Amino acid sequence: MNTTFSRTLLATSTLFISATSIAGGFQVNEHSATGLGRAFAGEAVIADNASVLSRNAAAMTMFDSTSISMGLTMVKPDVSVENVEYQQLKINENMGIPTGIGFNSMTVSNTDGIAGTEFVPNFYVIHPLNDKWAFGFASYSNFGTGTEFEDNYDASIFGGKTEVKSANIGFSLAYKLNEQWSFGAGIDVIYGIGNLYRDLDSTICNKPFAGAKDCSIKKTKALDISATGVGIGGNVGVVYQVNERNRFGLSYKYSPEVEAEGDVDYLENHVHGVTSDSVYLPLPDIAEFSGYHLLTDKVAIHYSYQWIGWSAFDSVDINDVNSDQRISVKEYNWKNSYHIAVGTTYYLNKKWTLRAGYMFDKTPVDEITSISIPDSDRQWFSTGFTYNWSNQTSVDFGFTYLIGEDVEVSEVQDIPDMMGITTPNPSLTATTHANAVLAAIQLSHSF
Repeated sequence: MNTTFSRTLLATSTLFISATSIAGGFQVNEHSATGLGRAFAGEAVIADNASVLSRNAAAMTMFDSTSISMGLTMVKPDVSVENVEYQQLKINENMGIPTGIGFNSMTVSNTDGIAGTEFVPNFYVIHPLNDKWAFGFASYSNFGTGTEFEDNYDASIFGGKTEVKSANIGFSLAYKLNEQWSFGAGIDVIYGIGNLYRDLDSTICNKPFAGAKDCSIKKTKALDISATGVGIGGNVGVVYQVNERNRFGLSYKYSPEVEAEGDVDYLENHVHGVTSDSVYLPLPDIAEFSGYHLLTDKVAIHYSYQWIGWSAFDSVDINDVNSDQRISVKEYNWKNSYHIAVGTTYYLNKKWTLRAGYMFDKTPVDEITSISIPDSDRQWFSTGFTYNWSNQTSVDFGFTYLIGEDVEVSEVQDIPDMMGITTPNPSLTATTHANAVLAAIQLSHSF
């Protein structure tokens, strides 16, 4: 990241970084206040302001003047981890030399507040070049997650800190073939930040002389990653307008595997040290189909189906410089997922527009569950409104209450053998639950 372009990208994208995941996996959906108010139903084709650029570049041809949109979404999660049963490593030593390794079974106290309130910004510009071509710029976030357990959390090998932040800087071009068909495509520059930290906690029992033991809890740094990276993605889209009242949109986003460089420590000072300077984070492709239908002069319905290729997220890997091989530090093996959204818009008068929506969001988590990225099927209940300050300027508000489900977590952490002694793997069972409240504001203006 030594070039002028890289420094400019870093300075720009850090303004639009998100660390909050409320959609399935660690996808970020919070791209606009208008979208939030309708649970993002119809997002790839409604085009009521420039934020449509985050979903479908082809929709830019529906703008006849330069338009900008900027907004901010507050995400307040409520995440809890309860009913935790933990199999902690227990190591018997004699004069500092391991003589036997087993488990110390314990019940861990319930915890909540592991995901803090975050603010997700966005900014869009659409500029028609003529009656056929349009250019757009977008800055928002598609991916992010953040959980952090207290330093004294008993099962620290499973808790710790998990943080992924990303910013998407996009440049797009659209072409209007005729009154029915429009096409668009763009380049996405994805800047990512990753911070992962885990301690391996164990009960150490020393036997300095016959018949006496001195036991204590010891924590050793097992994983410490702080890295940044840039990946290049892309998107294509199409809009088919049946008439002025009915239209459909289809889009596809290609997401790269981001190789982030920085400081990487893996099982340092415990079993062995791995020399590494990179971590690999695979990101999913996203496809979306949307429809919009104006039933009367005042009432419209709209809907979306979004597919997310989370099967690409099989593990988080680092490189071993000495062996020139990739090493998995955490397995996930997620499956492809989707969400379905339906909504309605009521055009009350020239000043006020009201909207509401519902979304069912399917989790990508399959057999491998985790307390560090708690996830479940979720339901979104959304409402919002637009106030048209003038013919050129509008202010939008959106609000969503998101309800998750209880998830029974069963997690195991692989530990390499130590000094020739087979090391059993610590394990944990727990129940996780995540709800959230989201509120957004947005300003849009056309010139």
